[in-house]
Amino acid sequence: MTGQAWLLTGPSVILGYLVLSPAILATSVPYAVFLSTSLGRDPGGEYTHISRTFGGYGVAFVGAWLKAISYLGALAFLSLALADYLLELAGARERSLAGREAIALAALGFFFAVHAVGVRWFGRIQVAMCAVLGVSILVLVIPGLFALQPANYRPFFTHGWSGFAAALPPLFFAYAGFESLAQTAGEVRDSTRRLPGIFLRGIAATTVVYLFMSVVAFGTLPGERLGRSAAPMAEVGAVYLPWGAAWFVTLGAVMAVATSLNVTMLAPSRVGIMLARDGLAPSWLGAIERRTGTPVPGLASTFVISALLLLSGQVSLALNIAVFALVLLYFLHSLAFLLLPRLNPALYQEATVAIPLSLQRLAAVVSLFAMGAIVVVQVMADVRTLRAFDLAERVARRSLTTLELCVLWSAVGAVLYALGRRQAGGAVHGLVGQGRKEA
Repeated sequence: MTGQAWLLTGPSVILGYLVLSPAILATSVPYAVFLSTSLGRDPGGEYTHISRTFGGYGVAFVGAWLKAISYLGALAFLSLALADYLLELAGARERSLAGREAIALAALGFFFAVHAVGVRWFGRIQVAMCAVLGVSILVLVIPGLFALQPANYRPFFTHGWSGFAAALPPLFFAYAGFESLAQTAGEVRDSTRRLPGIFLRGIAATTVVYLFMSVVAFGTLPGERLGRSAAPMAEVGAVYLPWGAAWFVTLGAVMAVATSLNVTMLAPSRVGIMLARDGLAPSWLGAIERRTGTPVPGLASTFVISALLLLSGQVSLALNIAVFALVLLYFLHSLAFLLLPRLNPALYQEATVAIPLSLQRLAAVVSLFAMGAIVVVQVMADVRTLRAFDLAERVARRSLTTLELCVLWSAVGAVLYALGRRQAGGAVHGLVGQGRKEA
């Protein structure tokens, strides 16, 4: 994503990470507040928060559908990225598409197995991979600060402010997915107290990491090379590190993608649990395996769909809609939070997070404006594409716009929602307005 953003704006990608950070922090505040209520003991994330705020399923289902689209696309993309870095780690020079797909499919299967065995193993493996990743970042960044070439930062804005604005949506993908932490509600000890603080501290730390890594990356290698590279951090480390240290940086890059893949596998199945409870999905989708305590059928569905998407060769189209879908989801979630005190005051009174009320309101407004601005930027880019190419050309180039993909996915989602409501017999299910956990 960094390489793609460089094509649009040049080294000012560094500034892009910094500009996006306050918007992401603001967007995380509503999650922290919702998780500090009794909803912090239920999975489902945005679906649970929105449905219990509005007292209905329609808007919440939109949120759940957007989540499914974005995470399934991200899974396919991340598995291919992991394959690229594993091949780089092994020193492979030949990289056939079939070989990459085979490794990517094996990675999806491995993380499916980890999650099926139990959430404790997911946590243990995640912590171990993060530890390796943290050390590798230090190995990459600290020596890299002494190998910077100031000429690589010029010109800082290669396509003006319009190019900088266009680079923000792809850069947003680096932060996207932070909200998956909300899916662990009910599976983390003392979740209503612990999870809110982790959101804020984790995003702040991530911003610092992205900032220093991008400074080092663009300061040591020309942007053209970074944009062409399948394993950019490995190439950066090879410029100024001895072989052993450079290899370790590549291992860290593997861990970076693997940790993202691991947590992305978690989210869709937890949303499925809540959809099944509310009668909007088949009951088997929310079934919990007694022995392991995990939603194995939901995890299996996630694995199968992402694998089919991977093998279809349409990962780029899935990735295009992923960022757009997540931005819309964040917008809906922040809107629900702003309306929470009026629509469900009892639930709002349960919040225990230590964030001043005025700051909560300000954060939600900032999030709405920021997410809305990213949507506008993406729509404007889509309009330019629609004017430049006809439908046949867009299909041939695999460059269908996010607007077209949204219409397509929305139609599929509408059919599934109608089937779910029909399955429920049209009955009005009792919503847990006060956030009490359902049996």
